[in-house]
Amino acid sequence: MTSTPGRVVGTAFGAAAAVGLAAFTWGALIERNRFTVRHEVVPVLAPGARPITVLHLSDLHMAPWQHQKQEWVARVSELIEPDLVVATGDLLGHEDGLTGLRRALGPLAGVPGVFVHGSNDIYAPRPSNWLKYLSGPSKQVSPPARLDTASLVTFLEDELGWWDLNNRARAVELRGTAIEFIGTDDPHIGRDRLDLLTALVDEMRASLSESAPDALVIGLTHAPYARILDGLMTQGAELIFAGHTHGGQVCVPGLGALITNCDLPADQASGLSSWSHARRRAFLEVSAGLGTSIYAPVRFACPPEAVVLTLVAR
Repeated sequence: MTSTPGRVVGTAFGAAAAVGLAAFTWGALIERNRFTVRHEVVPVLAPGARPITVLHLSDLHMAPWQHQKQEWVARVSELIEPDLVVATGDLLGHEDGLTGLRRALGPLAGVPGVFVHGSNDIYAPRPSNWLKYLSGPSKQVSPPARLDTASLVTFLEDELGWWDLNNRARAVELRGTAIEFIGTDDPHIGRDRLDLLTALVDEMRASLSESAPDALVIGLTHAPYARILDGLMTQGAELIFAGHTHGGQVCVPGLGALITNCDLPADQASGLSSWSHARRRAFLEVSAGLGTSIYAPVRFACPPEAVVLTLVAR
């Protein structure tokens, strides 16, 4: 029996629809909860320095009912026993997200940590057209509802003991290594203050003893826009942490991310890579994050991740 053109087209359309439904089901029900740990080794410490284990958390987009994610983060935090936690924003994803964060991050109380904000730590998520995400960096079209950012900061600072690096600089010593942290508030919504960084860094360094050893300079930002990465490198950053991209969130197997929701090249949407500026080079660590917006709960070929970096001698 000869197939008619219409029947062939109908069969092809049906097959494509079935594949699309299967991919959506996988991304919505399975992959977004397939939490993973990525391990990296970064040679940035002085010769002879003791290794430093860093747990990088980003983009949890926490909602109170996400118990599986909360339990997984808490368990990983206990197993890894990091020397330092770096949190690069969008920890909240719901007006009551702090309830879930307390469950997830509680085991990290007392562990040295640093944090910066993403837009979702300040504004509540809202429904949006997913296809607009593919057209370029998302934009705020009207003022969204505010979240209780002050309570988030109180939790991170007072209960966990972490340092706020939103447009700030801080010098510490960790396992015998002097570290200078430099951070910005979220550049995706224009809250960064690169214009203040030079003065902040100068003030921080002026407070140090002249005999203080050369420090490892670490930069933090939520959204890795090129101008921010360049600005952090201008202040001497040798290792930069960021999130925001979700690793592309919906990727093409074999090709990777299609977009980064900023001007970072797609091939650097997640993972450890390098960034060059003014004849200098720094390590760039971008986390694919552990969550998604509650209104876009899908990941494909891009599982959620926590990152463990072992900083070692050069």
